[in-house]
Amino acid sequence: MTVSASPASSSASRAAEILSRPIALNGLTVPNRIAMAPMTRMFSPGGVPGEDVRSYYARRAAAGVGLIVTEGTYVGHESAGQSDRVPRFHGEEQLAGWAKVAEDVHAAGGTIVPQLWHIGMVRNQGDAPYPDAPAMGPSGIRVDGTEGAGKAMTRQDLDDVIGAFATAAADAERIGFDGVELHGAHGYLLDQFLWEGTNRRTDAYGGDPVARTKFAAEIVAAVRAAVSPEFPVLFRYSQWKQEAYSARLAETPEELEAILAPLAAAGVDAFHASTRRYWLPEFDGSDLNLAGWTKKLTGKPTITVGSVGLDGDFIRAFAGEGAPARGIDDLLDRLERDEFDLVAVGRALLQDPQWAAKVLDGRFEELKPYDAAALKSLS
Repeated sequence: MTVSASPASSSASRAAEILSRPIALNGLTVPNRIAMAPMTRMFSPGGVPGEDVRSYYARRAAAGVGLIVTEGTYVGHESAGQSDRVPRFHGEEQLAGWAKVAEDVHAAGGTIVPQLWHIGMVRNQGDAPYPDAPAMGPSGIRVDGTEGAGKAMTRQDLDDVIGAFATAAADAERIGFDGVELHGAHGYLLDQFLWEGTNRRTDAYGGDPVARTKFAAEIVAAVRAAVSPEFPVLFRYSQWKQEAYSARLAETPEELEAILAPLAAAGVDAFHASTRRYWLPEFDGSDLNLAGWTKKLTGKPTITVGSVGLDGDFIRAFAGEGAPARGIDDLLDRLERDEFDLVAVGRALLQDPQWAAKVLDGRFEELKPYDAAALKSLS
């Protein structure tokens, strides 16, 4: 008598089959389709990632995460950040700490890219690590529309920031990372140029979507020139902003293509399309999410993200709310039809370092709900 597999065992084997496939990002082969989403943790005093940070990332690599995208790490520009506990990607001690992180992740069988970050007009003057540095952005306007809280960037400022990203990327390759991700999402500096709400410039860097993309594309090109041809350059972007969740860079696929095409041409190897819920369609008339549209429009590999494995928006986590576990059958459906190529997991991996191993092994019954207390430690 033939015994058919139970639905649970079928789902388990299907998850392993779909998620265990390797994927090439330029010259890097990621061993599977699971990535760790970048999440700011603020456990790096003086901007230096220490042994606890090394262990935090290595634990997840050892448990089957194929690609680690680090928390945002400030590039070498004094206006880039707002905390002395967020890691920096410049300085001898800081880079030595990051080199050990990369080494430990590799020893655990994973691959790793740093997320390079400049916060722009989100900064308040007086904040660490450089209290005298001004906030700056395309037009000196915050995401909420506040004017006068910072400066509009000059040509020299643009050149300085472009150079800071290029230097950080070259350092990443030199100290053993597998690629870099440029943070162009969530209302930070690069996104402030991309979004018409914060970019009121009348020069070559403002106006239509292509002009608003010029600064980010120049950063991509400078990074591409600073690293080896096979070294992957990822670009993370979003429609929503930290203080404007309904904001949109593009209302139509055509508008989105006008933004993405110059970035792809400048040297982006893969796009990380940040959404709050991966299962929501991006435009009317199609089930494709933002990562799906990005792949369709550019032909580049894409990473999806947004409440993976959980039923509840991550924004609520910052208000102290938890979230129950959620199935991933619909995610597997989308991966199987190649709507996107990798899936970045955030809170579920924050809560449970073993999340990837459990999913790859089909141990779904062991998955844990998210408790916002996980934000308070590097478990």
